[in-house]
Amino acid sequence: MNTAGCTDRITLTGIAVTTPHGVLDHEKREPQRFFVDVVIECDLSGAGHSDDLGATISYAEVAQDVERIMTQPPVDLIETLAEQVAASVLQRPAAEAVEVTVHKPDAPAGVRFSDIGLSGPSVTIRREQHRPVAIALGANLGDRVATLRSAVRSLDRLPGLELIAVSRLFETDPVGGPEQPDYLNAVAVGSTRLAPWTLLERLHEIEAGRGRTREIRWGARTLDLDLLQVGDPAAGTDLRFDTPELTLPHPRAAARAFVLAPWADADPAATLSVGGAAVPVHDLLDSSDRSGIRPGPDWSPL
Repeated sequence: MNTAGCTDRITLTGIAVTTPHGVLDHEKREPQRFFVDVVIECDLSGAGHSDDLGATISYAEVAQDVERIMTQPPVDLIETLAEQVAASVLQRPAAEAVEVTVHKPDAPAGVRFSDIGLSGPSVTIRREQHRPVAIALGANLGDRVATLRSAVRSLDRLPGLELIAVSRLFETDPVGGPEQPDYLNAVAVGSTRLAPWTLLERLHEIEAGRGRTREIRWGARTLDLDLLQVGDPAAGTDLRFDTPELTLPHPRAAARAFVLAPWADADPAATLSVGGAAVPVHDLLDSSDRSGIRPGPDWSPL
């Protein structure tokens, strides 16, 4: 995986809070000054083009969360506060990574610090987003195996995406649309730091690079990449969207055996959110019509 990070940043510097935290008893009773810096890595291109707050991260909300965390009942370590701030930021879908610095300029360290700036002890941590992700692949035009292998290798090189497993190939009858050749289908599972809309845009770029066009709905295609799910429904961390551009989880995945069969093959423990409940993909596959699915050719995708 290419681990290059996003170059866009949202920076909040010097969030000031006076509150009691520290190892010593008097530090838990007597409020002290704390300053918090937060640097959020995220893709801001969508917000820049659309002027839509939903495509970015509200720095006002982040600042309010920092203040809430810092004014909680006292803890011993500023490391604990930094971890809690980082975890709060990474709950936001657009956040790819975050760096948090907590300054404690008046800490009783037994030495004198300069009076200039934010002198004194501080802790800086950096945490990256790691969300489970499932991506469906399909092709029914041209050299299907070569196209799918090329697509998997492009996914594996995609910055911010780490592939963990890729299913075997399944050959499937076309569902809906005009008369067309049979498909080869697979599912790749992994972990991503990318915002869902950013990942979807990257999938579309990979499709376009293999000659994908979108002229006929459910028509034949050289390559189809569908974002099935981001997050883990079993842990309650799956992301849910319902916009013209993106719907998560994929609205038809639970009823498509040609998706469920390779998904269960790639990740036997996978679950999908159906009606608000986390349902094992294996159970959905067992109750589906698999008459149009058969083993595909052997392949080595990676």
